[in-house]
Amino acid sequence: MSPVLFTLAHLAVLAYALVSGVFLAFSDFIMRALSVTSGHGGAEAMQAINREVFRWIFMVLFLGLAPLSLLIAAYGAIVVENGAGMVMMLAGLTYLVGCFGVTVVFNVPMNETLAGMEASADATLDYWTGTYLPRWSFWNTVRTVACGLSAALLLFSLAWAAQSQAQAV
Repeated sequence: MSPVLFTLAHLAVLAYALVSGVFLAFSDFIMRALSVTSGHGGAEAMQAINREVFRWIFMVLFLGLAPLSLLIAAYGAIVVENGAGMVMMLAGLTYLVGCFGVTVVFNVPMNETLAGMEASADATLDYWTGTYLPRWSFWNTVRTVACGLSAALLLFSLAWAAQSQAQAV
């Protein structure tokens, strides 16, 4: 395995785990806390969170992992031999579909809808409690699992590839 890709893959394991941790915080307690705020507070707080997320390191990790995951998947499918390559490919695809794809198809449209609503309106409260909280939280949990699984699969594939390479020598 190329030293550059080896290093990038190890950094990807860490990044997958970090992104999963952020999503886990939302699934585990942040959304639950926002759901018990009085009146429209949860929706307003989530609107602020969704504005702020674009300004920080999380977005660099989240967006940067998409092309890196594609590279990892392709490298695993084309270059890495044995089952380790298949597991590596699966790690990249799991992030691309289960995290990045879910975000683009499900979470972002709900965030955009919420962003376009007046926080104090009754329609916002109805959307927040009836649609946003249950659906956004479900898809966020899917993203959490996908990122964690990507980290585990990639770490396993790297260990497997290293063991196979050591046995070949």
